Amino acid sequence: MLVVVLVGTGCYAQKKNVSQAKNKAMAAENPDFTGARALMAEALEDETTKDLADTWYWAGMIGYKENEYLLTQSILTGKVDDKRKGEVVVESYNYFVKADELAMTPVINKKGKEVVDTKTHKNIQQKMLDYYTSQELVKYGIWLNDQRDFANAYEVFKMHTDIPDLKMMDDEKLQAKMPRDTTYYQYLYYAGLFATQAGLHPEAIAVFESMKDGDFEAITVNQFLYQEYVEQKDTANFVRVLQDAIEKFPAEPWFLQNLINFYIFSGQEQTAIEYLDKAIEREPNVAQYYHIRGNLNENAKNYDAALADFDKAISLDPNLADAMAGKGRVYYNQAVKLNEDAAYISDNKQYQKALKEMDEVFAKSLPFFEKAHEMDKENRNYMIILKQLYYRLHMDQKYEEINNLLNQ
Repeated sequence: MLVVVLVGTGCYAQKKNVSQAKNKAMAAENPDFTGARALMAEALEDETTKDLADTWYWAGMIGYKENEYLLTQSILTGKVDDKRKGEVVVESYNYFVKADELAMTPVINKKGKEVVDTKTHKNIQQKMLDYYTSQELVKYGIWLNDQRDFANAYEVFKMHTDIPDLKMMDDEKLQAKMPRDTTYYQYLYYAGLFATQAGLHPEAIAVFESMKDGDFEAITVNQFLYQEYVEQKDTANFVRVLQDAIEKFPAEPWFLQNLINFYIFSGQEQTAIEYLDKAIEREPNVAQYYHIRGNLNENAKNYDAALADFDKAISLDPNLADAMAGKGRVYYNQAVKLNEDAAYISDNKQYQKALKEMDEVFAKSLPFFEKAHEMDKENRNYMIILKQLYYRLHMDQKYEEINNLLNQ
């Protein structure tokens, strides 16, 4: 009997705390939010009240009412406490989520039937809808971003965009008031950017993966997603992102160039050429594609194909200095190979003939490097090769001129 009385007394005391906390927070004049939280803290921990939906609901209402109070004060004074407003919204949001979970957990009533607390559930739905439409969390996230607190900015932007996906909001009428429109995806995009800036790579990946096949900032989203997988050294996924993006954005060379670079650096040059062939088939007038394929064909010693690619690149973009230098490099490297082979010729007559042929090929490369240098005066690589060519071809005056340029 004594135990029963003590338990009953404790339960009554904690329910009284909840009631008093409610009165302090709901006071029309001079609400005492600090006092309300102190009372509610006891109820949230007490065994007799900590699992009641009503306890968590009114814990959330303290922050909800304080946010309303702060909004009124900002109108009256012209001063907005963005930090505090944001903190109380986050606090009440989390309490409401827990309260709804408890409210929708079936319990056995006095008649032995399973019931849920639909009244509290509907009240919480409306509060969460209010937060979503008033964009309270977005305002706080912007403030956090201004403070360069990117981790928390991500958290609150994600809380905002998560509201339509909360189980409690799975209602046709509510969903109609929370459309996945441009504004929604803009905020989700910002959440991804904040996660990236905070170094929260798995979180950023989750956001950008959810957006990669959509229409909002689609190219940038896929670029960020690729970079996140690179940061995580996840080769399989960054290749997947690039391959998908190439199909979706055929006119955007950025994805193809990065994929080709991957194949080149991983020793898969033939695969790179195959991707370029497909790209050229789709976009036959992109000079850079032919230039890159020319480089790959040159590396594979497919010299005729390389020269044809460089010629096509130049015809599409007459100012593409690298393609012009590419033609010169094909002849230059062939001449270097002739020079190496000549070292093994023992017959003097044949040796002299080989040297003459070598010089003729070096001479064929010269006008292309001169043209490339004319197009891009600041490129030292062109100047270094020209210096070597002028020296080899005994063009002393030209040699001195280019040497002076290099020494400036």
